[in-house]
Amino acid sequence: MSEKTPVDFWFDPLCPWAWMTSRWVLEVEKVRDIKVSWHLMSLAVLNEDKLDDLPDEYRELLETKAWGPVRVVIAAQEEHGPEVLGDLYTALGTRIHNGGEGPTKEAVAAALDEVGLPASLLDHWDGTKYEAELRASHKEGIDKVGQDVGTPVIAVPGADGEQIAFFGPVVTPAPKGEEAARLWDGTLLVASVPGFYEIKRTRTQGPIFD
Repeated sequence: MSEKTPVDFWFDPLCPWAWMTSRWVLEVEKVRDIKVSWHLMSLAVLNEDKLDDLPDEYRELLETKAWGPVRVVIAAQEEHGPEVLGDLYTALGTRIHNGGEGPTKEAVAAALDEVGLPASLLDHWDGTKYEAELRASHKEGIDKVGQDVGTPVIAVPGADGEQIAFFGPVVTPAPKGEEAARLWDGTLLVASVPGFYEIKRTRTQGPIFD
């Protein structure tokens, strides 16, 4: 049997677009020989030096709602191992995005309970015990693609053994089955071309959670 291709995925549970992309990658995992490993990044860390240049609504979101969830998630990783991140992210995203609960402490508490993690992890909501680990995880992902993108970041091995990394793709609704596989194949194709930087078109709708 061939070994599955490792796929590293950096996410912030706050981001609806990362959530949509993560659901697509899980669809790809069903039809391509890949194995996803989950890593945390932070929109709050990414934008902490740019707050004065951001729209008021987005700045308030980052200042008041972005830190708590990632602090709890990094604490879960550090205290219970990185293998808990996939199920925890699914439980979080289902509540925050599909369920419309938003990144609230109550939503995070329910997600922890669903995956069997202790409620005591909520003690890290306002804490900085694992801030160095959070920043290191964020840096590992963002350094692969540069500071001018956001979440998610995906990295896969290239043909020469070096990683291919890219932001996105931003897609909604998340494709399924062979449509998901075709998008994956095409994304890897363009991302593997030396000198390729960007493909984009105007977004006309918000994320569709289905």
